Amino acid sequence: MGNSKSCCFIGHRKIKIDDNLVNEVTNVIEKLILNDNVSNFLFGSKSEFDNLCHQIVTDLKEKYNQIIRINYTCSHETFISENQRERYEKLLSNMSGKQIRLKAYEKECEFKSKFISGKASYIERNKAMIDDSDYCVFYYDEKFVPFAKTLMVYHKRKSGTAIAYKYAKRKNKMIYNLFSK
Repeated sequence: MGNSKSCCFIGHRKIKIDDNLVNEVTNVIEKLILNDNVSNFLFGSKSEFDNLCHQIVTDLKEKYNQIIRINYTCSHETFISENQRERYEKLLSNMSGKQIRLKAYEKECEFKSKFISGKASYIERNKAMIDDSDYCVFYYDEKFVPFAKTLMVYHKRKSGTAIAYKYAKRKNKMIYNLFSK
């Protein structure tokens, strides 16, 4: 499987997950595997979209064993390799008294600004994932504006997904935006 390509997933923290979105994500991922020689899938955020894509890629791994899940962690995040996952799930499940499921990966990528980018390290992480990808799968609503609460006052902030989407466009990446109005 020479010259395999890479795809990253970036989306809003909270999304509406329904059967249509699950089917659309699955179809795009299978198209990328079968038609575009993508075998490296890059993950990084704690968003619901990232979780959905990770689960679908993990499920498809049984059918397409060449898939490699790569985690781009920020300095404050933890990496669990696939061969450690089961052991940690059992340990955490026993400690908590309930079933714990962890996301696992075959590889971790430490991008060059991981330890120096501060609280907005996810922006640098997203840029590194985009730089390392041939394809970018987004869940990006152009009208979404996140709000942050500081000292009892809500204010607009920049959307990390919007920043990443604009960066991917500037880098001329092949983009799939799976947000539907």
